[in-house]
Amino acid sequence: MTDSTQGGLNAAAEAGANTGSTAGAGAGAGAGASGPIRVLLVDDQELLRAGFRIILGAQPGIEVVGEAGSGAEAIVAAASLAPDVICMDVQMPGMNGLDATRAITGDPSIGAAVLILTTFDRDDYLFDALAAGASGFLLKNSSPEQLIEAVRVVASGEALLSPTVTKRVIARFGGVAGRMSQPSSPPASGLGAAPGTLPDHPRDGRAALGGPNDDERAAYALLTERERDVFALLADGLSNQEIASTLYVGEATVKTHVSSIFAKLGVRDRIQAIVWAFRSGYAVSDA
Repeated sequence: MTDSTQGGLNAAAEAGANTGSTAGAGAGAGAGASGPIRVLLVDDQELLRAGFRIILGAQPGIEVVGEAGSGAEAIVAAASLAPDVICMDVQMPGMNGLDATRAITGDPSIGAAVLILTTFDRDDYLFDALAAGASGFLLKNSSPEQLIEAVRVVASGEALLSPTVTKRVIARFGGVAGRMSQPSSPPASGLGAAPGTLPDHPRDGRAALGGPNDDERAAYALLTERERDVFALLADGLSNQEIASTLYVGEATVKTHVSSIFAKLGVRDRIQAIVWAFRSGYAVSDA
């Protein structure tokens, strides 16, 4: 069975393929420093691929470098075309998109980020996609502008999930959707921050999640006080912009802290960081 072709991106893609029209430009980061964002489109429906190609190909700093109609074809194309982003359908004949994503992200010679595009808003698809190493999850009823933005976001090295999807990730790994403690009175600048909002040890309730191992404790101890402030807000699902607003610092400063947090914890993106926080016991749900 293949994804339905109703709504949002599907309709826009079909319209674009049939008329040659283009969608409006989306906001977001520009092309990478080394050139345009290289995109591989993977979907078993040729009409949708053609529409997506028109939508994305019309944007400055984005180049569609190839297409594939199955998971197996996607793996071959990813290895030969060196895309930056792979827009991956889930339900395809033969090898599905989740298995292809797992193979692609597991190959160290392929540096592409995978953006899952599907019609079905199902938890099993979502969590399987994240477990397979996908960097983003977008429904096909999203707007063309959201697709363009999603491609730019995952190409920049960040994970892309909607707020509602992020809450589901937190609920899955934290028992219920909960919050980590946040700074009650952030300073007027990023300097001289108050003590970190996360503890030097796991919180009560950690036993239910198994608690941290020695490596996790050691990694967490590397975080500075300000990085713990940022980590607390990140694990609540806040974006860099929202974290910057909460802590009264610049977004560029937050990006620097987030990159440092990822490196110290050994995680790839925001979603892995959220999972790390709850699994280690440094974040717990409210219930």
